[in-house]
Amino acid sequence: MRATDQMLARVASEIEEKQQFVDGIVEDAQKEGRDLNEQEMELVQRTRTRLGELSSQMEPLQQAREISSSSRAKIAEIATFMREQEGEKPVDPEYDSPGAYLIERWRSALGNEEASRRLSLYHRAAAHQTTPDNPGLIPAPIVQPVVNFVDANRPLVSWLGPRQLPGQNWSRPKVTQHTSVALQSAEKAELVSQKMTIAKIAATAGTYGGYVNVSRQNVDFTQPGIMDVIISDLAGVYAQVTEAAAFTTFDAAATAGLALPTGANTADQLAASLWDAASKIWTATKGQGRIAAFMPPAMLAAIGPLFPPIPAQPSQSPGFAAGDFSTGLVGNVSGIPIYVSGGVGASRILVFSSAAAEAYEDRIGSLQVVEPSVLGVQVAYAGYFTPLVIEATGIVKITKTP
Repeated sequence: MRATDQMLARVASEIEEKQQFVDGIVEDAQKEGRDLNEQEMELVQRTRTRLGELSSQMEPLQQAREISSSSRAKIAEIATFMREQEGEKPVDPEYDSPGAYLIERWRSALGNEEASRRLSLYHRAAAHQTTPDNPGLIPAPIVQPVVNFVDANRPLVSWLGPRQLPGQNWSRPKVTQHTSVALQSAEKAELVSQKMTIAKIAATAGTYGGYVNVSRQNVDFTQPGIMDVIISDLAGVYAQVTEAAAFTTFDAAATAGLALPTGANTADQLAASLWDAASKIWTATKGQGRIAAFMPPAMLAAIGPLFPPIPAQPSQSPGFAAGDFSTGLVGNVSGIPIYVSGGVGASRILVFSSAAAEAYEDRIGSLQVVEPSVLGVQVAYAGYFTPLVIEATGIVKITKTP
């Protein structure tokens, strides 16, 4: 393959890979019914810039290749015409049957030079060329995109809706004692009086991030481009770590709920635990906020079969479908949405009121710096993230005993 063809193939392959990358980002956002977040917009912008560079490279290469192909075709036509004019005919000795071959041998024995020449061509030792003889001409194609099993979804953080982080330190005011109202004991009797107290919930920004030092050669020669792969992976791992950090904070503060007993559980047992959690949450938040439950992927094996996709009537749930497995919303039980998240600890379900927990974030995104002395590029990804417990009794932990 010509060098021009190789470069055209590489550029076309990278264009396709970049477009698939953008399509994947947009598809994820579309599935969740949301706009692109800051991280995704940053990746799309970088990809669009690279697509523009590739397009400007491809056009002159394509034109040069078309001119070359047209010239070769014309030369081939001229060569064929000249051979026909000179009367040249290629000789390709073939024998349709053993009898035809024996007759040729007989003619050769009689001194027929043409028959002898054809037999010589037929019997000459052919050197068989196979792929092990020319490994240098066989490319090793890379089938894109890169297989990368990293779960960048943050079901809990997305459900809470991360708020803009206001600074390094801040506080949330919370009423700890209400005023008092009571029945007047008698006309002109003094009414009850109680002051309101408002405390502060202190919060501090946590910094999460990581970096990779990449050689300039790795940046220039990899296909697909290593920088996009690394930044995408750093962003995905950042999402995993911050989701897990939120669950760790909320799990430690949660109020114990009605535990699921040892052994296989029933749908009624799970529903009873969820209703108990809903009761505790209402008492804590007085019905403010939305309610949802979050469980780890491993609990699908125990919970999913309790609620088949086509449930019997009456039922506590419209049913779970194993084919819809993914982190995120998987169904509901007793009207409570059930989410799956890799950040939830083992053997538990956390039931939340959105009024009882908050998440704050200021995502820095990717940062790069060049190291000229070693021809390196250092790339980092970071953000400030803080989960905040507003009301611990508005978060209920349902544990599953072994």
